[in-house]
Amino acid sequence: MVLNDFKKYAEVPPMGWNSWDCYANAVNEEQLLSAAGYIAENLAEYGWEYIVCDIQWSEPYPSPDGYKSFTELCMDGYSRLIPAETRFPSCANGAGFKPIADKIHSLGLKFGIHIMRGIPRQAVHAGTPILADGKTARDIAADYSLCPWNNDMYGVDCTKDGAQEYYNSLFRLYASWGVDFVKCDDISNTEFRPDRPYSAEKEIEAIRRAIDLCGRKMVLSLSPGPAPVENAPHLLKNANMWRMSGDFWDNWEQLYNMFELCKKWEGCSDLGCWPDCDMIPFGNLFTFGKRSKEEEDANIPRRRQSRFTRDEQVTLMTLWCIFRSPLMLGGVPESLDGFTLSLLKNKELIEMQKHSYGARECYRKRNGDIAWTACGENCRYLALFNTSPTGKAIRFDLSDITMPGAEYSVLDMWSGEVFSSTDAITARINAHGARAFRITLK
Repeated sequence: MVLNDFKKYAEVPPMGWNSWDCYANAVNEEQLLSAAGYIAENLAEYGWEYIVCDIQWSEPYPSPDGYKSFTELCMDGYSRLIPAETRFPSCANGAGFKPIADKIHSLGLKFGIHIMRGIPRQAVHAGTPILADGKTARDIAADYSLCPWNNDMYGVDCTKDGAQEYYNSLFRLYASWGVDFVKCDDISNTEFRPDRPYSAEKEIEAIRRAIDLCGRKMVLSLSPGPAPVENAPHLLKNANMWRMSGDFWDNWEQLYNMFELCKKWEGCSDLGCWPDCDMIPFGNLFTFGKRSKEEEDANIPRRRQSRFTRDEQVTLMTLWCIFRSPLMLGGVPESLDGFTLSLLKNKELIEMQKHSYGARECYRKRNGDIAWTACGENCRYLALFNTSPTGKAIRFDLSDITMPGAEYSVLDMWSGEVFSSTDAITARINAHGARAFRITLK
């Protein structure tokens, strides 16, 4: 198969770290570079390579209580947001993110940013110019197209003269900074717009054209979810990854629901295009937004360690990898304990995530047993999940995925144990836990 050029930017599902889960809207230069240093030293050799600065990097003084309505953002003279020097001092004097990107590149890593679709409201209200002959932000704004949870931006009316030129100018700027990855938000979900699902289709296409013209390879990630599965053909033509769910956090209910979403999106990936299970909330996390009076009175800290048990962490990593989701760590990397770090360094799991194919759900039973399989080079993969509240033994008949009567070598991908089998695998699995196996013909 011949890949479209943009699909070559992510021929395997991307892996890296994103600042949202641990720093929310307020990450700064020191935190970003500290995370990059840790990833470079501890995880880069296993394939973790992207360092992504998430939302509100243009806001000088963000609040942990939520997004500030109509707050003033840092912007250049052509209606393009730029990093706030209060948080990213090396970005002063028009340097933008280039000094930070250069440092991250020097570590052998890649640099990404979050953007909101559209054009800044403050640019529209002020009528500031855009890089299109005689046009201003007012000429291309779709002031009826609003994000329901962040009012920084208006949508762009892509039928207007100057609209494509505006997006082109954005991505030329990002290319000059050395950006390798762009997470575009408020652009692919149906959750907030049940009356107008997938309403930003034309802006997705405009962004795709702008990246293709900017002169730099950039992975395009679309958020938030749920993206509509019926629009998979459009997503496959325009993006490298897209969210299947709303924001994913460290609770069992959301993790259990991801099995349904993976089944829903089964078979909808392509080389260079990946349905995304969302970030991995391991390690030290941060709670963003206005807290309830009860939380305030109880002085519940905003910072916490992930609430996933060790078995739930294994389940997450096993499902994400056999489904071939992108892997984006969300917690403070420096806070990871040895157990969690070992999960992120599992070469067998990462090999499956990078190079397997044909992942499918074999069954999902009422008793909580779930099985997924996938193909690898000269092998088959099997993942067994126990989603019930008690430990149990789960038996899987190998004749469902292999040749009956043949003898197979089976590698337990988590423990490293190797054993032989001809007919079945029986695995003892803890509550909310998982086991993963690579099966090869002897």
